[in-house]
Amino acid sequence: MSKKDFYEVLGVNSDASEDEIKKAYRKLAMKYHPDKNPDNPSAEEKFKEVKEAYEILSDSQKRTAYDQYGHAGVDPQAGFGGDGRQGFGNFADAFGGIFDEIFGNRGGGGHGGGRGNVYRGADLRYNLEITLEQAAKGTETKIRIPTMETCNTCHGSGAKPGTQPTTCPTCGGSGQIRLQQGFFSIQQTCHKCHGTGRFIPDPCPGCHGAGRLKQHKTLAVKIPAGVDEGDRIRLTGEGEHGVNGGPSGDLYVQVHLKPHPMFARDHNDLHCEMPISFTAAALGGEIEIPTLDGAANLKIPPETQTGRIFRLRGKGIKGVRSHTHGDLLCHVVVETPVHLTERQKELFQELEEISKGHDGRHNPKAKSWMDKVKDFFAG
Repeated sequence: MSKKDFYEVLGVNSDASEDEIKKAYRKLAMKYHPDKNPDNPSAEEKFKEVKEAYEILSDSQKRTAYDQYGHAGVDPQAGFGGDGRQGFGNFADAFGGIFDEIFGNRGGGGHGGGRGNVYRGADLRYNLEITLEQAAKGTETKIRIPTMETCNTCHGSGAKPGTQPTTCPTCGGSGQIRLQQGFFSIQQTCHKCHGTGRFIPDPCPGCHGAGRLKQHKTLAVKIPAGVDEGDRIRLTGEGEHGVNGGPSGDLYVQVHLKPHPMFARDHNDLHCEMPISFTAAALGGEIEIPTLDGAANLKIPPETQTGRIFRLRGKGIKGVRSHTHGDLLCHVVVETPVHLTERQKELFQELEEISKGHDGRHNPKAKSWMDKVKDFFAG
């Protein structure tokens, strides 16, 4: 079983609806299907991961077990079945009885305190969209994430109010049962109490015996100045709760930048298109352009062509791990006039007639291209 976060594999948040999970699965399954990628072994592995994640998250019982216990809740090899119940455990569980007898280990014995397996909670991911301005200057925001909290009805005992959990009748409270097979005495996790040593005859109606309920909590997240697309911010201990006293996992806030109407980011540099008029390109001039720090003036030299790039140093973004600001690169686009009046058409026609008698001096690129065309057709 893959140890990747199933929500991350499908690219959805942990509170995604069934429709969102199904939609994400269909999209990824079509993308990585082996029939569409016959010569790509990595695509086949990705397809298997996507299929496995969907099988867990599309089943309400398996998803509940995964939300409560992480991968341990749905991995039979880790001590739990697909429905959240513990299975046979690992090698140490199977032969724990032998090791206990040889080395005198008494850990987990006694009534009322089953040993159980301790697992660290799974890490979680939260996708956070921010603007380019927020990424450049940093910000602080709040996010709301699902979490497992102690049930207020039973106060975490899992038992119906007025009742108490009892000692497991199968294992006598040890959480382990011993099976004799030939010369071997095999010890395994109790199937009735799942290794806790306790049995709940009357489960709590609020949490159905789990002792915890899915809730939501709000966290404050500081976004440092200079973060870029795909950067992750780690919130220690804010992931899934551990199992049987294990430590909680971490929450990773993954940053995504919203499309900007003016700029495109390339690491610490910014790019923008700068449309200029036909007259400004021919005669030159000065125009005002926007930057993240306000407006700036840029001089356009005469005879500027489309595609020319002007660099404004230090007007980009200072990255998280950078000591200097990037640059702003303005890409010139000469705009052809539209909706011309009759007088404007006459003037352009007059300009064209005047330019014809100068052997391409006013349009050197056009003349060079036409010469190449003539050479091509001439063989």
